[in-house]
Amino acid sequence: MIKQRILGKDGPSVGAIGYGAMVLEGYYGASDDTDAVAALRHAIDRGMMIDTADAYGGGHNEELVARAIEGRHEHAFVATKFGIVFDEAEPSTELPTGFGFSLGINGTPAYAEKALEGSLKRLGVDCIDLWYAHYLDPAVPVEETVGAMAEAVEAGKVRHLGLSNVTADEVERAHKVHPIAAVQYEYSLWRREAEHDRLPKLRELGIALVAWSPLGAGFLAGPPQALDENDFRNAMPRFSGDNLAENRDRFQPLIDLAGEIGVTPAQMALAWLLAQGDDIVPIPGTRRPERIDENAAAAEIDLSAGYIERINWLAKPGLAAGGTLL
Repeated sequence: MIKQRILGKDGPSVGAIGYGAMVLEGYYGASDDTDAVAALRHAIDRGMMIDTADAYGGGHNEELVARAIEGRHEHAFVATKFGIVFDEAEPSTELPTGFGFSLGINGTPAYAEKALEGSLKRLGVDCIDLWYAHYLDPAVPVEETVGAMAEAVEAGKVRHLGLSNVTADEVERAHKVHPIAAVQYEYSLWRREAEHDRLPKLRELGIALVAWSPLGAGFLAGPPQALDENDFRNAMPRFSGDNLAENRDRFQPLIDLAGEIGVTPAQMALAWLLAQGDDIVPIPGTRRPERIDENAAAAEIDLSAGYIERINWLAKPGLAAGGTLL
């Protein structure tokens, strides 16, 4: 069983490294449902928090999680999100992203209630362990969205609340409405902006940071030489044009350091994140059970102060070429 960490001041105990299930929807390549469920069960057996969202696969991802946790609800900790509108019949507010397209977001209390009921049904549970607002609706005050989420806690349908892809100010405003256990934001050696204002604010309030894309969309596990034409990373600036080759060159010394330490590049990247504080929980995703084991083993790696200093020097903030998604 993987080492545990606490989400928030009085939050739940979860594995120090979680599992991001978005990867099971074919964004990085084809994924078989049977294999996907097996991967999820393996992650649960290792004690990893399962992170999903209603928008992943238009609800399909939550259905996969339901299959994986059937008969073992008491052994699984499931976090899901709402806010991205995947039904064209639903109203939404346009939110531009770095993917080259916009997302439709709905953070109204009415939609939050509807989305919650949908997630509960797809997951096959009566209560969700951790429920995030995936993105905030620009047209709805955060206080209204979180107020509706708090009602779900009072109704016994949600245990803990979270926010994703938010600013430090938005976190502070939300936390005044209802305690926030965790905030998701992209954080890795590939992208370190969270260190500037979000992480200090979270620590001031006693909120955990759940780091999505902790391996830089797979780059830190071993930079790809090229991408398949169906790989969604083709839309990411850091993987497109000349940036992919440029980033391979820029990050090669970091990859080489992992070999010197005697760990895989992915393990070094995850161990570095864990060393930044016991309030950080990375959620890497993979379709392969052996990679789940590799990631889980990173929780046992204790990087020396000297290695952490070298890693920080080799992967200074701003090292990556290309823009970010948010």
